[in-house]
Amino acid sequence: VFGKDITLILVLNNLSSDRKTVKVDMSASTVLYTRRTVTEILKANTSVELGSKQAKNIQLKIPYAYYGKYLTTDKRIQVTALCEVLHMHGVKLLVEKTIILEDTNIIIKIPQRVVVNKAATLEISYANPLPEPVKHCVLLVTLMNQQVKIHLAQLAPKERSKIYFEFTPRRTGPLQLQVDFSCNKFSHVKGFVTITVAPA
Repeated sequence: VFGKDITLILVLNNLSSDRKTVKVDMSASTVLYTRRTVTEILKANTSVELGSKQAKNIQLKIPYAYYGKYLTTDKRIQVTALCEVLHMHGVKLLVEKTIILEDTNIIIKIPQRVVVNKAATLEISYANPLPEPVKHCVLLVTLMNQQVKIHLAQLAPKERSKIYFEFTPRRTGPLQLQVDFSCNKFSHVKGFVTITVAPA
């Protein structure tokens, strides 16, 4: 989840009965959805001794402090591990994984029944998942082809807050509500719901 440390485990398995030494070079970079590298955030290497038919795990931890300021709005991190079996020339294996960090920041609660031409109140809660405060917080609410920009107070580390938003639907049927939250540390965290408007 965005804002938390990331822990990955690489499993090495020796399928042969011979003892093997494997050199592992690991790296992590923030990337765009096109897989183009933005910034390398971590490099690590290690050697592992594997006995006959033995498996071992290698743990790689990427703290938020390493990736936070380099993450793009795509929220993607590409991790690669190049595994080379020593004393066996040319035997290499490349393992790649793309991590897409999830947002759990926006929660929208709608009334059980929304009726046409009658005012309804939504509860929109938003959060700062980071271990540091954020400021310049803005919520952009889009509903019924109209946008409302709401400037919010700054949020302390890990703080969650909420606002109440009142609207009056003018027609029956489905309505799409979209919420977009931005601040000085991250932007365009989105949440959306479909509201079914009942006849009066």
